[in-house]
Amino acid sequence: MLGLPLPRERLHRLLVLGAHPDDIEIGCGGTLLTLLRNGADLDVTWVVFCATDARAHEARISAGLFLESAGTSEVLVHSFRDGFLPYRGGDVKDVFEELKATVSPDVVFTHTRHDLHQDHRLICDLTWNTWRDHLILEYEIPKFDGDLGSPNVFVHVSEELVDEKIRLLHEAFSSQRDKHWFDDDTFRGLMRIRGMESVSRTGYAEAFTCRKLPLVVE
Repeated sequence: MLGLPLPRERLHRLLVLGAHPDDIEIGCGGTLLTLLRNGADLDVTWVVFCATDARAHEARISAGLFLESAGTSEVLVHSFRDGFLPYRGGDVKDVFEELKATVSPDVVFTHTRHDLHQDHRLICDLTWNTWRDHLILEYEIPKFDGDLGSPNVFVHVSEELVDEKIRLLHEAFSSQRDKHWFDDDTFRGLMRIRGMESVSRTGYAEAFTCRKLPLVVE
């Protein structure tokens, strides 16, 4: 399978968006670790929208763990009410407009458009409304809704970084450990399936939906 390289010399700034604490880590944590450990000197802006009290603390701790190898990083944690983002759409849009004025990313990681969680969908919609001339990769979140789709972009992740992603999730999010879905099998299993689909040499991958990708022949 032909893989398209992401040139390090043209990759400088990432924007990662998540509706809730642990969304970013579950959806693209392995990819971020791969990019950051691969020698790229990256500037990362990490934004979580719905986090209060203990969950906000967890979000900041986790971001710090995942971004340890970043060149520079900014972590923004907002306190919108979980499950109510569409009903606060104007306020959330203001946050996006503020980000637009300060962040011009090379790649944006966000939720996928067909996610059945209303908070996730709004974040995706506003991502596309805000950054119209950028590479946007939509990550997936396994959950009760059963809305996993057919992604078309795969990032192969080493088994070592799969283990690290899972370890950091457990280390940062103690409040989630009693959830029936928050376990090694869920996280590793999805990455194994995506690795199988993309013929990953490591056996593992994270998957994304990319709706627009210019192919530049040089």
